[in-house]
Amino acid sequence: MSNYNKVTITEDTRTELHDKLSLTGAEVSINHLPAGASVPFVHAHKNNEEIYAILEGAGKAEIDGETVTLAAGDWLRISPAAKRRFFAAEDTGIRFLCIQVKEHSLGDYTKNDAIV
Repeated sequence: MSNYNKVTITEDTRTELHDKLSLTGAEVSINHLPAGASVPFVHAHKNNEEIYAILEGAGKAEIDGETVTLAAGDWLRISPAAKRRFFAAEDTGIRFLCIQVKEHSLGDYTKNDAIV
């Protein structure tokens, strides 16, 4: 039995890695919105915070009625209850990574969790 899973991701509009990598503690998705497009719904979560990494392009997020501009290199954390929706800029698409984890679930991190 292997202690890792590996997949190659193509240029799909949305790829969820939960099943592809047999994730047990997080959901990770890679998302692409073409120029002028948006996520077609506003959403929030019951328990999971989301961490977004903007990989390419530009756009904006509307979070609880506030507009946050986004560009490649930006990182954004959104608490579960916040209502959110994402938009690509009119002249360029946006590609982003979304990591979804249960809020307040991190017990340790690299420094304290590593075994050397």
